Amino acid sequence: MRARSERSSRSSRWGRAAALLGALALGLAMAKGAVAQAAQPKQAGTAPGSQPTLAPVRLALIEGMSGPFADAGAAVERNLRFGVERVNARGGVVLRDGRHPLELVVLDSKGSTETALMQLRAAADRHIGFVLQGNSSAVAAALVKAIDRQNVRDPDNRALFLNYSAVDPALTGADCSFWHFRFDAHAGMRMDALADVIAADQSIKKVYLLNQDYSFGHDVSALARAALAKQRPDIAVVGDEFHPVGRVKDFAPYVSKIRASGADAVITGNWGNDLALLVKAAREQGLDTKFYTFYGNSLGAPAALGEAGVKRVIAVAEWHPNVGGAASDAWYAIFRARFPAPQNDYPVLRMVMLVEMLGQALTNAGSADPAAVAKALEGMRFTGDESSFHPMWVRADDHQIIQPLYVMQMDKAGTPGVRFDNEGSGYGFRTVLALPPQRTAPAMTCRMKRP
Repeated sequence: MRARSERSSRSSRWGRAAALLGALALGLAMAKGAVAQAAQPKQAGTAPGSQPTLAPVRLALIEGMSGPFADAGAAVERNLRFGVERVNARGGVVLRDGRHPLELVVLDSKGSTETALMQLRAAADRHIGFVLQGNSSAVAAALVKAIDRQNVRDPDNRALFLNYSAVDPALTGADCSFWHFRFDAHAGMRMDALADVIAADQSIKKVYLLNQDYSFGHDVSALARAALAKQRPDIAVVGDEFHPVGRVKDFAPYVSKIRASGADAVITGNWGNDLALLVKAAREQGLDTKFYTFYGNSLGAPAALGEAGVKRVIAVAEWHPNVGGAASDAWYAIFRARFPAPQNDYPVLRMVMLVEMLGQALTNAGSADPAAVAKALEGMRFTGDESSFHPMWVRADDHQIIQPLYVMQMDKAGTPGVRFDNEGSGYGFRTVLALPPQRTAPAMTCRMKRP
């Protein structure tokens, strides 16, 4: 109880500090925005520095907002809404007729591909030109195909798909589309970063692969085998197993198999509830092995792992709160001031940057036409304040975002490199490998058909 009280007190102190820092940082950002707006030429129907008053540019978020991954859906909405609020606070986007706000329209897919396609039709009926999704590569692949067909069938009602988390390499590879942009590192990029760290750990002799039974999970398994064969051929793969997505309530049997295999490490692409329940079962059984994860720093995972995750859980992401530096810390402070509750302490920088870059592309195109915005995004480099600590650009040939990647290790808050914890859990992550954007860029395999 005392530890819980101390965490609560720490979270409260952090909330007050974040609010103060956030207010200061937001004031500076708004002041800079006002200066920048004053320097812009006057647009028809608006005055420099004014707030947007014209019809909103609508963004359809098609995501599982109910069902087993509802928490992940809520976190996505929080981050995207944060990005929308920031763009609108600076005056929205400037089209040829003046300033327009962005509006996020949330459509619940319930985690189902069929329902997601129904919601895509609903978005088309409302003439929403921008579709956002990410929490399933299978859903993303279906949406890409449906949007391709829609844009050919009805060129006056086209849509552009902005993907923040679906990491199947094929989406910017063999199945790439002019109408799809990915703002996350794909599975191969993430695996290569993890493999760099695994290769340097000579204590690892045996690895167990455990993944969700759908396209992404199978990608992780195949990519892990390929990366290990290339960088550490001496490591034995002692298990390669798949489980149903979102339907396993007790991972204890899987943890027992991992223990029996003698594995020194587990590689998993699990996310959402499937990851939280897996790491919870590992904690309860006292499994003494390392977890190399794509999403070990994700919503609820550090708290579920607790002490058992210290120095054992490794994750990879484009950013985390302990990246360090004044600009990164200021951005995190603004996010925490906006969402001070510990359970909402899950900032996903790439989702906010997606909205920022979309706003930049809309203004550069001077139009909300999806084709014009797609062309404005191609080759774009982000020029906002966050570029000082997070440089990123869109590769025009395949619409893959190129950005930094960080491999990080879980530890107690307050230890060197772990200034901030996750969700008031008392546990956070330190950087063990920082890769600049140039080091993360994958081989280009897309042969894009352009309209």
